[in-house]
Amino acid sequence: MAELVGIFAASHGPMIVRSWDVLPSATRTTLTTAFAELGRRINAARPDVLIVISPDHWVNFFIDNLPSICIGVGETHDGPPEPWLAAFPHKHIVGHASLAQHMLERALADGFEPSVSYRLALDHGFCIPLWKANLDPLPAIVPVIINTVEPPFPSLSRCFDLGKSIADAVKSFPGTLRVAMLATGGMSHSIGEATMGAIDEAFDRECLQHLASGNRDALLTFLNQRIAEAGNGAAEMRNWLAAHGAAGARGFELIHYSAMPEIYVGCGFASWNALQNT
Repeated sequence: MAELVGIFAASHGPMIVRSWDVLPSATRTTLTTAFAELGRRINAARPDVLIVISPDHWVNFFIDNLPSICIGVGETHDGPPEPWLAAFPHKHIVGHASLAQHMLERALADGFEPSVSYRLALDHGFCIPLWKANLDPLPAIVPVIINTVEPPFPSLSRCFDLGKSIADAVKSFPGTLRVAMLATGGMSHSIGEATMGAIDEAFDRECLQHLASGNRDALLTFLNQRIAEAGNGAAEMRNWLAAHGAAGARGFELIHYSAMPEIYVGCGFASWNALQNT
């Protein structure tokens, strides 16, 4: 049977790459250290497959065709199309079609109706953490897109439950396979708004406390009350909720958090002890 060997989360602000050379040296050091620890943990888990949960930033979809959830079921996906990510070392990224199809079947059985793509372009949301974490070797990737860009969004509880469905799919997948999950995005930030650059550090830190507490209902109540005030980018915490759901709301560990207005993001890195949900 397949095994869920690690669950992780990381922010993916574009300025981590676009502005890298002009960021303060302390910021570069902090980000380098946090991504290195994230990568160390993922590499130590030795995943054959990495399920990556991220939004799509108008690369595969637009407002005329905007699924709430999409699972990439192809054998191959394309690397990032953004020109400022031209140095990303993978033009094409190997998928894992059989696990992705199994996840799709489990999602349908659990009452979800995800869209499906046989070839996605994986933008910065997927690729910045994969690149900066220095994964060696890069596992096969099963991309899962959750819409956090344009309302209406899937509900917070729905995203948590999707994570549980994915974890159950991994555990029921026939054959020996080591699988990890990486949720990307968040924390508080605003893009294209008058508040762009503002970080709601109080929101971020209280959110982290709720994640650590393991109290699902308290976390969902807090997010339902506060997420809309933490900037439009805070909607990406739905991806973290999927990871939290996959972990059964247990085993959360903060790797690092910094409010980083210089990259427009409350920047968080975390992991969950997947063994606590076996």
